[in-house]
Amino acid sequence: MEKIVVQKYGGTSVANPERIKSVAERVVATKKQGYKVVVVVSALGDTTDRLIELSKQITDHPSEREYDMLLATGEQVSVALLAMAIHELGHEAISFTGAQVGIITDTSFSKAKVINVNGEKIEQELAKGRIVIVAGFQGMTQDQEITTLGRGGSNLTAVALSKSLGGCMCEMNTDVEGVFTADPRIVKTAQKLDYLSYDEMLEMASLGSQVLQARSVIFAKKFDVPIHVRSSFSNKKGTIILKEAKPMWEGVVISGVTLDKKEAKMTICDVPDKPGMAAQIFKHLAEAEINVDMIIQNISRTRRTDLSFTVPQSELPRTMKIAKQIVKDVKAEKVTCDDDIAKVSIVGVGMKSHPGVAAKMFDVLAKKKINIEMISTSEISISCVIGKKHAESAVKALHTAFGLDAKKPEEK
Repeated sequence: MEKIVVQKYGGTSVANPERIKSVAERVVATKKQGYKVVVVVSALGDTTDRLIELSKQITDHPSEREYDMLLATGEQVSVALLAMAIHELGHEAISFTGAQVGIITDTSFSKAKVINVNGEKIEQELAKGRIVIVAGFQGMTQDQEITTLGRGGSNLTAVALSKSLGGCMCEMNTDVEGVFTADPRIVKTAQKLDYLSYDEMLEMASLGSQVLQARSVIFAKKFDVPIHVRSSFSNKKGTIILKEAKPMWEGVVISGVTLDKKEAKMTICDVPDKPGMAAQIFKHLAEAEINVDMIIQNISRTRRTDLSFTVPQSELPRTMKIAKQIVKDVKAEKVTCDDDIAKVSIVGVGMKSHPGVAAKMFDVLAKKKINIEMISTSEISISCVIGKKHAESAVKALHTAFGLDAKKPEEK
């Protein structure tokens, strides 16, 4: 019985005709190994960014519906060209949009959630011996409106298709060899992780690692879909993401250090200290579908409080507009914002059983004379908001302090 594999290729993997042909060869090689192959493709290179720029040249406030109609076109180009390249290699392939294969979403344009995937059409084409190519990043509402799944949405498309096809392996082919202990562009001694748990990958994705979209990891965890993150440009094994994963070596405390420079901190000053204030503030933000991350509240003896929280920088203009109205509604003094911040985090299931991890992290930053503005924790992560100018220095110091630097040959 033939096994099914879903392969996702990102924008850099299909950035030009030569790379598209290379992907076609990889896909055909996989089929020759006895697999039925479903391919999910992102838009070519920086196509999505160019489409966004085009829309800005027309209007600063595009209709959400038309915005998704525009952005969804990028992947249609990719799937058609890849199908043509596979045809040139003498194999049958057929391309589809997300809507054509029954990826049904809710009505939240630009960040739609997947409601259902009907894999019947894909299975029919696979039964004919064809390679099926699906446009990532997009779906369709029950009213047949085109939607997109947010940045990195092709990852979610691939995982959703893997689940609909029986929980088969989902390969995420990208421009890196796997998931590393830190961004190798910042930390030259970062190591590739052979295995990660869903929980660790989810924390890393939500805290700044750009390898996978966090929502795709949540989906994979919920339906137990195994993910293999690997390079599009080599045949080396990458990082396998599973329900449970053994650490790189015995006694490891953390698996990685992440960095996010794309958040902004907002503070609503002198909020009346009485029940219901926080609920009122965050209800307004929730209704606008603004994702709030870290929250800290300081209560003073004057019965007034400063409430700070972080949001994505891309949401800063909308958040500021809403926050100014909130200030009036709750009779606070003012709202301030700071986008010159970064969030550095350590992640690892090992910290559950190792006391003193937080103290060690704070001590490392203190020795580097890095001030901590906000702190948040989970069972397997600790995050600190610091000044952006200290971001890379903090990552390198933490990576070394927690023993994640690659060992030299004589140390192995």
